[in-house]
Amino acid sequence: MFGVVKHKGLIWSVIISSILFTSCGENEQKLETLYNSIKIHGETQGTTYTVIVVEKENTLKKNELDSLFSAFDKVLSTYLEESIISQFNRCQDSIVLVDKSHLFERCYITSQDIYSKTKGLFDPSVFPLVKNWGFMNNKISPLTKKEVNDILGYVSFEKDKHHTMVFSPEGKILGNKYKADFKLDMNAIAQGLSVDVVDEFLKNKGYSNYFIEIGGEVVVRGNNREGNDWRIGVDVPKENLTTRELENIIVITEKAIATSGNYRKFYMKDGVKYAHTLNPLTGFPVQHSLLSVTVIAESCDLADGYATAFMVMGTEKTLSFVKSHPEEKLEVYLLFSGEGGEIERVMSDGFKKYLEN
Repeated sequence: MFGVVKHKGLIWSVIISSILFTSCGENEQKLETLYNSIKIHGETQGTTYTVIVVEKENTLKKNELDSLFSAFDKVLSTYLEESIISQFNRCQDSIVLVDKSHLFERCYITSQDIYSKTKGLFDPSVFPLVKNWGFMNNKISPLTKKEVNDILGYVSFEKDKHHTMVFSPEGKILGNKYKADFKLDMNAIAQGLSVDVVDEFLKNKGYSNYFIEIGGEVVVRGNNREGNDWRIGVDVPKENLTTRELENIIVITEKAIATSGNYRKFYMKDGVKYAHTLNPLTGFPVQHSLLSVTVIAESCDLADGYATAFMVMGTEKTLSFVKSHPEEKLEVYLLFSGEGGEIERVMSDGFKKYLEN
């Protein structure tokens, strides 16, 4: 979906996956006789996925999951020319599309909600900025102030400004553009939504104990093979680590988790560091000390989208946002660079209960 190399969050950043599964322990062989636990691993969306199901009766097959991902790509992949989103991006003024899965509508409506609540710091129309900065193809391509301002002339997800989108119950989509260069890229929320799609599929099959991870975005339900909540490790946010180091471990179930960061995704030009996280209001890379943000939410599309927005907001504004929007049921764990370059951490009050003692 997102190319050979994981281009997670290509709305305005390439997000580094910072979540690691750490479940089974020394009782693994003993519990194998009690549970029909299976682990399915594969590739999708330019990254990898892992699904672990812990049930006494388990018939899940890899081809079922791959079929889900294939259908998802046909709607939201900007790397497939005939996907719903690619067809909209190519059109010059208006187009009628059909998406009986309603995945595009679902992704669009959730994105509009996050866009509104973050006052434009989450913006799927920032795709032209990401492309011209060179982040889509890993090319070094700094932009001038004039070039950025020119592009910002057709970047805004505000309703009725550069486009309209009308959805019908039958799955028809009427998309209108007022500027031909207006284009969408839902990658900063789509991968989280794909985790939700798998979550709903497993629920419909009657499963209640499982772990889903796609490119670092996670949903956990029920218990692991030890009969406990799932344990999720958060990476140390350092550049060029040869081995993975864990910063902390979350003990959690019945939640979605997403982590965003740009500490390993940037390029250097003439001594200037250009982070892959772009502020869609200014059109330039963010310049603050936040290294990574882990978000716990009720669904993975929300966790994914807000993780991206929070990387733009920075530490203090993120904490303030979470506190002032209790209806979103978000918890955050932020890692940032201190004055001396050391890694410091801060979290929302509700996040503390998930940390392993």
